Amino acid sequence: MDYILKYFPELTEKQCQQMAQLEALYPEWNAKINVISRKDIDNLEVNHLLHSLGIVKFVKFTPGTRVMDLGTGGGLPGIPLAIYYPDVTFHLVDRIGKKLKVAQDIAEHIGLKNVTFQHGDVKEVKGKFDFVVSRAVMDLGELVPLVKRFIDGEDRNSVPNGLICLKGGDLTGEVQKYKNQVLIDELSSYFKEDFFKTKIILYLPL
Repeated sequence: MDYILKYFPELTEKQCQQMAQLEALYPEWNAKINVISRKDIDNLEVNHLLHSLGIVKFVKFTPGTRVMDLGTGGGLPGIPLAIYYPDVTFHLVDRIGKKLKVAQDIAEHIGLKNVTFQHGDVKEVKGKFDFVVSRAVMDLGELVPLVKRFIDGEDRNSVPNGLICLKGGDLTGEVQKYKNQVLIDELSSYFKEDFFKTKIILYLPL
């Protein structure tokens, strides 16, 4: 919890307890179902939980905001974000049932009430959202056509409704088609750990 508290000292006692529970539950589950690389599970707090919370540094969701986490896997970034934003609703979607089961169990274990889950393809999802978030799921060119239809509603946050992706590496080719619309925010401007030197938030209003 040291790193999370370093950057998010405003967390309540309940939120701190829930974040601490994640640090215990993910390694337990990961020993049974590989939702995080086994080589990387020791870096859970920085490389996965803090990374997920990078979205908080980019945009402060207002109460009532609706967010879909597409390709959530074991619940990242959706579960850490749902802890931080108890008044925001999160719909976590993944095609791999056993990974989604991990996310569901963890959310239930820590008492999250603002998350729902859907096992299946994005084409089966119904409903409208203010934002779609994803963490290294697919190329932007494939992702945008899939999620465009979900974005709806009045803009009530610090940025217009749209797509927020956590990504890393060279994105030159990937953003070419959307270069006049896309906004890239470097996570190294918020977090000083080496892991974040190549990590960015990619935002596209839709």
